[in-house]
Parts: sequence; structure tokens; C-alpha cells
Amino acid sequence: MLYVTIHLIHIISVFIYGGFLFTDNLFFAKMRRNMNGSEYMKVREVFMSHVRKVVPWSLLIAVGSGLYLFAQNFGVITEEGLSNFQIMLCVKAFLGLWLGFRGIAQKFFGIDPLVFKSHLFPFILVVIVIILSQIMFYV
Repeated sequence: MLYVTIHLIHIISVFIYGGFLFTDNLFFAKMRRNMNGSEYMKVREVFMSHVRKVVPWSLLIAVGSGLYLFAQNFGVITEEGLSNFQIMLCVKAFLGLWLGFRGIAQKFFGIDPLVFKSHLFPFILVVIVIILSQIMFYV
């Protein structure tokens, strides 16, 4: 029951974080074309004022619950080495930890990323993680 609860929490928190990235990259990019600069900045700031209260915490919950799920699912390394599942799980964990480290650096230490300042790169990583999570059980 604990595993199922943490898995559900993980899915919901990833949905919140990924949903923000989806909205920011796909909808706000279109809004910028249809609004003048001051209107766009006002709308974006109202949106971001709400986002800053929820999204960083959902990212931290996603990373924490993901670490638990990783530990539960990784399994034993056999003499043949890592299985395809374990390799994909490691890639997924690395990408999730990178996103988490980036989020922690921004939220708690005020460190802006030196590269990949837009939300496009994290969005691409979230899409990759979602794809990996769907195919890793079948390889």
C-alpha cells in the first residue's frame, strides 16, 4: 500500500510540474505573438505568481518520491550486468535528479541556470522521462 501511495503522489507531482512546462512552452509562446509586450508580461507575471507557490514543491516531491520508487524497482545487478530496464531506469533517474538539482538551486539558493535558461530544455527532459517510463517495462 505504501508503494502505491508514493507512486500516486509521484504521478500527481510530475503531472503538476510537467503541466506547468507544457503550458509555459506551448501556450505562453503563442500568447506572446497575440499580445503586446506589457499585456503579455502582466498576464505571465500573474500566472507565475501562482506557479512559484506550487511548482517548485511539486518538483521536490517528484524527485523525493522518484528516489523511493527507484530504490524499490532497481533490483539486483546480475553477473551479466545491468538489464535494459535498469539502464533506462538509471537514465530516467539521472534526468529527474538533474531537474531536481536545477529546481533546488533556483528555489532555495536563488541560483539561475547558467545555460538552458528557458523552460524548453526541462520540458524536453520531462517528455523523455515520460517516454522512458512508458517503454522501460517492455525492453
